[in-house]
Amino acid sequence: MTGKKIFLSPPHMSGLEMKYIQEAFDSNYIAPVGSQIDSLEIEFSQKINIENTAAVSSGTAALHLALRYAGVKPGDEVVCSTFTFIASANAILYLGATPVFIDSDFCTWNMDPGLLEEGIKNRAAKNRLPKAVIVVHIYGQMADIAPIKDICDRYGIALIEDAAEALGSTYMGHSAGTFGLAGIFSFNGNKIITGSSGGMIVSRDKELINKIKFWATQAKDDAPHYQHTEMGYNYRMSNIVAAIARAQLKILGERVKKKRKIYSEYKKILGDLEAISFMPEAQYGCSNQWLTCVTVDKNRQKVTRDIIRKTLERNQVESRPLWKPMHLQPIFRRTECWGGTVSEELFRDGLCLPSGTSMAMQDIGKIGKIIRGCWDK
Repeated sequence: MTGKKIFLSPPHMSGLEMKYIQEAFDSNYIAPVGSQIDSLEIEFSQKINIENTAAVSSGTAALHLALRYAGVKPGDEVVCSTFTFIASANAILYLGATPVFIDSDFCTWNMDPGLLEEGIKNRAAKNRLPKAVIVVHIYGQMADIAPIKDICDRYGIALIEDAAEALGSTYMGHSAGTFGLAGIFSFNGNKIITGSSGGMIVSRDKELINKIKFWATQAKDDAPHYQHTEMGYNYRMSNIVAAIARAQLKILGERVKKKRKIYSEYKKILGDLEAISFMPEAQYGCSNQWLTCVTVDKNRQKVTRDIIRKTLERNQVESRPLWKPMHLQPIFRRTECWGGTVSEELFRDGLCLPSGTSMAMQDIGKIGKIIRGCWDK
């Protein structure tokens, strides 16, 4: 294969970005304050139908602030999906708390509600309920949030949705991030829309958003001088970042449509290969298909995930193994995990395929041909 390298999920500009960036420059507001931030928060609220939003410097910052509002303190436990990027768990460590990881199910690749209920019952019997649960919506697919929310509500546990990968996804017609105490989103460069960086936290609790905006601005008291009665953070979003993210938000629907088309095209090209299985889409919702993900059965003709990955790499095509579970990470080697075999198997056999919205269908055809060729050797 010749030509430019095909990346996994590169940024894809809408064409509106420079208009809003120019507005920010013309106003001379390029710091973490300005009309682009205000407009982004309002428009994001309207897009996912939730009342209160706060733009912050990253999705990780949003998680940190949400956990702090939930009252997480040193010594507390927070249950977190093990099949995720480390940012989900790092936010727990920032507050001196202890993560407890929980496995996925094969039906959704997301948090297993049955395991969660079993684990919470066990903790309740010992009078050791976790302070919060972080459910991560993986690769654009929402977890089965209704039973997870029911469990958290029954036991009085704060539910935080890490929807960094799931903007534009729905569950029973309702947007990701709108079910728990707070939902968090990321505008990192590889997400379905980007601001180059940045994040958003949303909630139906107005007090939560007001408090988070306060903490994110170094917890500056309402005074004419710099006065602080609480610890805060430099977590506000730049007006320039907001301008980019705002332009991207305008075409979110188009991006979701293209991601889903990419997923469908890969299935059409590779779906007849018995060794290849695609991430299932749950019937309860609509995934944004942020990344098209497959697993490879190494017992069929001895072609492994890594053989495919390395073959793609030799042909200038970027792919990547699925998330390495948190309970397998060296930093968490002594951390408790409820279950674990499902995410371990997904990591062992799983691969993310290029899914950038700037891809042509011809690119997918070329990638499919390379993958199919692995069985011809």
